[in-house]
Amino acid sequence: MQIQSQETTAEGAERIEVVPETLDDLWHLSYVIEPGDLVSGDTTRRIQRNDDNLRDKGGEREPMWIQIEVTDVEFAKFANRLRVGGEIVDCSREDQLGFHHTLNVEEHTELTVEKHLKPDQSDRLEEAVEATENPDVAIATVEEGEAHVHTVAQYGTEERATITSTTGKGEYARPRKELFDELASVLKRQDVDAYILAGPGFTKQDALDHFQDEIPDIAEQITVVDTSAVGDRGVHEVLKRGAVEDVQQQTRIAEEADYIDELMERIGSGSEVAYGPEEVAKAADYGAIETLLVLDERLRLERAGEGDWEIDVDQIIETTEQKGGDVTVFSAEFAPGQQLSNLGGIAALLRYRLD
Repeated sequence: MQIQSQETTAEGAERIEVVPETLDDLWHLSYVIEPGDLVSGDTTRRIQRNDDNLRDKGGEREPMWIQIEVTDVEFAKFANRLRVGGEIVDCSREDQLGFHHTLNVEEHTELTVEKHLKPDQSDRLEEAVEATENPDVAIATVEEGEAHVHTVAQYGTEERATITSTTGKGEYARPRKELFDELASVLKRQDVDAYILAGPGFTKQDALDHFQDEIPDIAEQITVVDTSAVGDRGVHEVLKRGAVEDVQQQTRIAEEADYIDELMERIGSGSEVAYGPEEVAKAADYGAIETLLVLDERLRLERAGEGDWEIDVDQIIETTEQKGGDVTVFSAEFAPGQQLSNLGGIAALLRYRLD
């Protein structure tokens, strides 16, 4: 995600110009943009008539700038777009004011959002920006006598190292161990969350066996992918197959799963834990929350006034952060989020037990 500019309006809201760069960024925006926000951007629209015909079906779509007051937001994952609908409150054509319009936001669409940002929404935007700037996956491609390491960020790939050596038989042959040791050394220097080991044949499996002995912590984070080549071509194959997206998703799921495992263990032992809106609200008031866990779908429902909680979820988030706790928003799409949903959609790991 790129944030082109951010300023405070005279009304105290934030006006943010954003450019989503990936499908993940569109997903993030679906939890930032809410009914009542002002969203603007360039779009096209069939001009509506003022007579009995609601729409000129024979006319061409006309490009224009539109600002809408949001009424509905839909993340269309399989269409690779975010749909933001609402009433037109400002427009480059005044005769379109008051009509409903849907902005179809895709990757690299410039968008301006005006809203009062909540703390977790600010955090979500910051995370999206950091994901763009910092590589989080390393791809190592290896075959006999050759290895390459690339890092992957949302903006593309960057080559970090190329290692060549003659292995096998012959006067100038080096043991494969030397190649694997050098590759392991490069991987240890990469500041990433996950690793992909790819290449043709069995060399990559032999490399993984070596890593399990020499760098076991990294080996646990490695996903193996078959490719027909190494280097740039091998990386292209990995990207084309969607392996990076799968690894990034699994990394997020693994983090959420760790929290759920800890939560269930504490529930089983009756130790420092709270779940359900009332219990979590009480823990927040006491300043007892170490980590607040809340489901994204539930957060959206409560903020839209469509939920059934008697507590103010934004107040819980704000209180938790003011008193030094962390907040993690779970995705309802993954299994850990579904487990959290079964517990009421909100829970907390506590610093101490509440009697």
